[in-house]
Parts: sequence; structure tokens; C-alpha cells
Amino acid sequence: MTEKTETHQASFRDPSGHIFYDGKTLRRAIKPIYFPQYNKLKESGFFKNLISNGLLIPHEETSVSSEEIIITPEEIPFITNPYEWSFEQYKHAALHTLKIQKYALSKGFILKDASAYNITFHKGKPVFIDTLSFDFYEEGTPWRAYKQFITHFFGPLVLAKYHGTEVFKMMQTHIDGIPVKLISSLLPTRTKLSSVVYPNIHLLAKMESKHSEDYKAETKIATLSKKAQENILESLYDYIKGLSLKEASEWGNYYDKTNYDEAAFEAKKTLIKEWIKPLAPQKLIDVGGNDGTFARTVIDSVPHIIVTDIDSNAVDYNYKQMQQNKETNMLPFVCDVLQPAPGIGFNNTERNSLIERLAEYAPDVTMALALIHHITLSGNVPFEKSASFFASFSKNLIIEFPTRDDSWAQSLLVRKREFINHFDFYNETEFEKGYLQYFTLEKKEVVKGTKRILYLLKNKNNGA
Repeated sequence: MTEKTETHQASFRDPSGHIFYDGKTLRRAIKPIYFPQYNKLKESGFFKNLISNGLLIPHEETSVSSEEIIITPEEIPFITNPYEWSFEQYKHAALHTLKIQKYALSKGFILKDASAYNITFHKGKPVFIDTLSFDFYEEGTPWRAYKQFITHFFGPLVLAKYHGTEVFKMMQTHIDGIPVKLISSLLPTRTKLSSVVYPNIHLLAKMESKHSEDYKAETKIATLSKKAQENILESLYDYIKGLSLKEASEWGNYYDKTNYDEAAFEAKKTLIKEWIKPLAPQKLIDVGGNDGTFARTVIDSVPHIIVTDIDSNAVDYNYKQMQQNKETNMLPFVCDVLQPAPGIGFNNTERNSLIERLAEYAPDVTMALALIHHITLSGNVPFEKSASFFASFSKNLIIEFPTRDDSWAQSLLVRKREFINHFDFYNETEFEKGYLQYFTLEKKEVVKGTKRILYLLKNKNNGA
């Protein structure tokens, strides 16, 4: 066994073990304190059942000694965090967690952690990634991760129902879950009449206030029968399953509102396919890719594709399409290019920033279609700066430049009103000047029937 490298920053809190990189391979070390649970989970077929049902990330046992057991989980190309999920993704992650707890309880175990960070998306579905999150169930004891489930899953979802998916971004500043008192205070008064929301949020917030000064932990832990616990899980499951969003968005029927006709649309698709094919990418990212329409032109030839968009509804629509088409090699998530997710948690290193994760992912091709005018004109970002952003993780970049004559570019410029002259730099020459500091120009073509130019650029450092 190769000598272990440093413990992964995301797992220092767990006394049962930790994850670490062995070269480029991610492994998990299990400490003797967790051997009884691990062996029982393994021998009883618990792990095997969860894995075969797609609930838990598969792993292989790599080495066993009296000091530690090393397991190697299946590789996940890219980790997304709760604040990057669409509504349906968040909902499915919550239901996934409850399914695991219900199954664990039926087999004499419990899920001791119900953190939203223990779930990520892999092969088109949510998957649980913390193999050491299980413990023995003790008769009469309540689910110890219940409050964590409320603050990580149930609360954020109910808040999103009333306030929209922007609330998921609160998970960036609340890595340990959104405080239940805060959730309660943000919900409409009428939710106190809900037989599910009242006990699981409002009453919980009241109880928390009542016992907030129990410094000596003198409050007795209530007993709860297994049946009562199963009923709580069932009611949460049914409520979450029925949740839906009412928020509309600018995206909606995005491609019905494009400023070019079907022939131009198809010409763009053809051009993209022709340019991507010789590059034979293993990994591709479409930044600002809406519902994945253009990424799907190469879905059969690229093993792993990421599609991001600022619009949660567009990401949701893409996610639903993936499930209908049974696509397993696409990963959609919510991302605002003008404000990429930062590194968060203790020392800002528990969860990596989006830039760090993209650099590690190292896509062979990055697509940025119908995006640069938003970055430059809506976000006031100079070409050189956006070029530097894309160069930090892109080997090859296919970028679309809507010229000043493009109706959308004109619309954005007009909105600048008296500052419109400050944007005289928005032109083809300046765009190329900014981007060719980091990239070499491989191809350049006007998309037929549009006022847009498509560029194929190659990173001067040949990758991040």
C-alpha cells in the first residue's frame, strides 16, 4: 500500500475514519472504534443491498489490519453541493436520505448523519457517499440525525416552496444546516396549521428555545418506539414527495425566444458537433448550457458531461429530461458564473470552491454559448478577466460571441442608458485581444443566419 497522503479536508470531523488521497485515488480509512459496526454492516449484507439498489456508493475493501481497514469507493467525476442543486435534485436527495434511514431501521441500524453533504449526484441520480454514517439502533431511542435532516433537507425544501430556490444558497453560509428557528420565522403563519410542518419545524423551534440553556445536558432524551419513528419518516417522505415549486423564471421556454430561426439553430448544432468530434473529449462542460440542448448533440460520444446554468428551472428541466431519457453521463447543476461557489466550512477548505473543483475535473472541452454578452454587458466583466476564468480549467474552449448587431447584445447595451459609451470595447477585435492572451485561435466561423461568431480556442498552457 502506498504511503498515505494528507487527510481530505472534508472528513476531519468524523472519529470513525477519514478519506484521503493515495496518489490520485480517493480511499477511506476506518479506525478500530468503528470496526464492530463496519463488520456487522458488511457481514449482514447491509452494504451489499444498499449498493445493489443504487443507494450507496460502491466500494472495494483494499486492505485490512488491526489498526485500520482501507476501502476504495467508486470514483465520482465531479462533486456538487446542496447550494448547487435544483429543486427536484434537492427533493430527490432528501427522499434518498429517508429511504436509507427507513431501510437501516428495518435492519437494526440507523443513519447517524443526515447531512445534505453526504449526498451527491452520480450517473444521473443521487447517491449516498458516507459509508461510515451508520450505527446500531438501540430500542426506544429517537433518530439522532432527525434535527440534522430538518435543517439540511426538510427546512430548505419547505422554504423553497414559499420563497423559491434562492434559499438553497443559505447552505453556503450554514454548512451545519439552516437554524430551525430561522426556518420557522421565515415561513408563513398558515404553515402552523400543517400536520407535518408544525411538529417538524415550528414545534421543534419552540422546544429548541426551551432547552437552549441546558448546559449540563440534563434534559432527558425522550423515548420513541420504532413504530413511531417509522411513522415520522413516512409522513416526512410523503410530504416531501408532494412538494412542488410555483416559481416561474425568465428561462421557461428559453429556446422559443431565441433571436434566430430553426435553420440557424441547427447550423449551430452541426458546427459544434463537427468541432468537438476530432477533439474526442472524455469530459466536457457546457457553462450556461440551459437545459442541455447543445450538450446533447454529443451525449453519445462523450463519457462525462457537465451542464451548468444560473436558472434553477432550466437545470430542473434538464434533470427531468435526463431521467426520462435514462441518461447517466450528464450532470446538471446551478451555477452563477459571475459569483462561482466559494470554498466554505472550517478554514474555507471543507468544501472546495467551484473553481478548484473545475480545475481538478479538467474538462477536455468547455462550451460557453450565448454567455459572453451576459458576462461582459450584464456583469461588467472585461474580456481579459473572463478569458482568465475559462483558462483556469479549460483545455479547449468553444465560445460564441454575439456581435454588437445581435438583437440580444443590442438589448443589453440599450439598458446601459447614459453609460452605453463605456461599452464601446464590446466588439470582435477587443474580444479576440482579451482571449488570445490565454488561448490560441484554432477556428472561427459566423453561425449561419445569425449575428454571432463561434470560436474554437486552445489553452496556451494546454489545460489548467
